[in-house]
Order: sequence, then C-alpha cells, then structure tokens
Amino acid sequence: MKTAVLLYVPNIIGYVRLLLLFIGFFFYDRAYILLPLYSIAAILDSIDGCLARRLNQTSAFGAWLDVLVDNIGRSLLWCRLYSWGIFIVCVEWTTFVCTHTMGSRWKQNFGAAPWWVKTVMDNGFRTPIGVFTVAGLHVLPLYLYFYEHQPDWNFLGHIWFLLIVPIIVLAMGRLLCLMTELWCIQAHIRELIGLEEDKKLESLTSDLRASDSAT
Repeated sequence: MKTAVLLYVPNIIGYVRLLLLFIGFFFYDRAYILLPLYSIAAILDSIDGCLARRLNQTSAFGAWLDVLVDNIGRSLLWCRLYSWGIFIVCVEWTTFVCTHTMGSRWKQNFGAAPWWVKTVMDNGFRTPIGVFTVAGLHVLPLYLYFYEHQPDWNFLGHIWFLLIVPIIVLAMGRLLCLMTELWCIQAHIRELIGLEEDKKLESLTSDLRASDSAT
C-alpha cells in the first residue's frame, strides 16, 4: 500500500519529535522542561536518518517531514524569543517552499551555485563549513533561548561576557546560512521565470507549426 510509508519507523520518530516540540512549547517559560524536550527531539533527528538507511526506509515523504519538523521547532523559538524573529521564520519557510518543490533531490540541484553555496552544501553539509552553517541554523535559536531564560548571570562575575562568544560565532554561521537561503530563493524565482518563458516559446512554436500546416 502507498500509505505504508507513513508508518515507516523514521517517520514515526518524526511524529514523536513533533509531539515533543509541541509539549515543550506549551511550557515555554519553563526552561527545565522545554530544553530537555527540544534536545531529545534534536537527538532523534540524528537517529531517524540512520534508521532510514539501515532499515531501507528512506522516502521523499520522510525527507520532507524531517525538514518540516525542524522548521516548526525553530519557528516556535524565533517567534517567541523576539518580535523580529518572524522575519527569520519567513525566510526559512520561503526557502523550504523553494527547495522542496523538487522533492528529496533538492540537495543535488546546486550545479550553477556560487562556490560558497557549493561549499556549504557539499557532501550533505558534512564539511567544516557545512557543519558551521547548520550549527548557526539550528543551535543559535536554542542557545538564545537558554541565554534569555536564565534568571541571573551575575554569579559568573567578570567572565559573564564569555556567554556572548557562542552567540557571535553561531550568528556568523546563521549569516552564512541566510546568504545561502537567499541564493536558493532567487534561483527558484529565476527558474520559475524561465519556465514561463519556455512555455510562451513552446506555445509560439506550436502556433507557427499549426499555421504552416494550414497553408
């Protein structure tokens, strides 16, 4: 049955991740609840991919679900953390739409990308630059939540500023991710415009052939 893919083990893990995120954000103001649940969901994210390959249960739906759950988790964080977080959320969801119209092949469609986009995407993000970028994407909002929801950092004395260093490093990774996202968006728009032009050219060619046949 075609619906059997919905019950693949990796996809069931995806449903569990989604449930953990929703439960965690129900207790948003209680960091001791949200952080463990969010962390467990993140750990399960790394497990489901391995299981999908080991059990031969990879699927286009699973790839889509995996990124969907990631986006939902980050969106909930950004929207609750800062009022301007909605702009990051909009960029992330726009990128999701632009890339996943190609299904599970979206990671392979970067032949015409500039070198820095290729460097980020190379080997499925499994490069130093790719890991740095993904860390900025996933870890930055979680670290900001941790930073914002600690009652008092005064106990650290004069070294409290060290807490800012990870924010700066992760923000640099997120900036590189933003540049990659914007490239994906503009590439998708160019592709759509190109498809429209191809349709018009094909229509014009068909009309000319019909006219020649009539004469």
